[in-house]
Amino acid sequence: MAHFIQQVIILIPVGILAGILSTVTGLASLVSYPALLALGLPPIVANVTNTTALVMTGIGSGLASKKELRGHGDELLKILVIAVMGSLLGCVLLLVAPASVFEHVVPFLIFVAGILLLLKARQKIVPPVKINGVVHNAQNAIPMTKRTQILFNVGIFCIGAYGGYFGAAAGVLMLALLAFEAKNEFPVYNAIKNVVLGACNIVSTTIYTFTAHINWQVAVAMGIGLLIGGYIGPYIVRLVPARLLQIVIAFGAFGLAIDLFVKAFFN
Repeated sequence: MAHFIQQVIILIPVGILAGILSTVTGLASLVSYPALLALGLPPIVANVTNTTALVMTGIGSGLASKKELRGHGDELLKILVIAVMGSLLGCVLLLVAPASVFEHVVPFLIFVAGILLLLKARQKIVPPVKINGVVHNAQNAIPMTKRTQILFNVGIFCIGAYGGYFGAAAGVLMLALLAFEAKNEFPVYNAIKNVVLGACNIVSTTIYTFTAHINWQVAVAMGIGLLIGGYIGPYIVRLVPARLLQIVIAFGAFGLAIDLFVKAFFN
């Protein structure tokens, strides 16, 4: 009992910070996963336990993002279905193949995502317009021809698969893709990202429950903090300028990419 109380005291603050980072930047992996390793959990157990706890981030951010999601139900549902299908594939792959393949590719993907977000931050800001009562921000959005729509859907599917298979900074990759397709303001597609990744985490957790070892005691303790942090995050996004957030996320992605590169190729 004393050990559980000690874990709660440590993991709730860690969860709050990770939940905020997850919902604001997509970089929860900078905090939550290393914290679980520091507690002595083996890497695979830490990975699946972290994914399980992150379900609470999606719930918290979803509750706090009703304002941003209003009027975007169809768009959210389409992206969610594609990403969840990808997540299912990623979880199946994880059961039959080690994550080492992704470990060598991920740093480059995250680095590219950071560059894309920096490019987005440099674009000229065009005032949003209201269409049928819904605010849209069409600045420099990629025209959705049939070909680009297919590529966009494939990208969402692949990010979902990546999230189910490995997961580090999946939020940054999702943000980068949504940013260049975005017909909405940053808080809107950031909210879509949070809900979609939350759904993917639910899928992964369901599969891991029957196929892997989840440390439920740790997941619940950190999940409480992630719920709180996930709820706080969208309010921060509303207050901080989108361009500043994109720059911060980009440089955070560069730092994570370098860290993962060193671990993959020099450890």
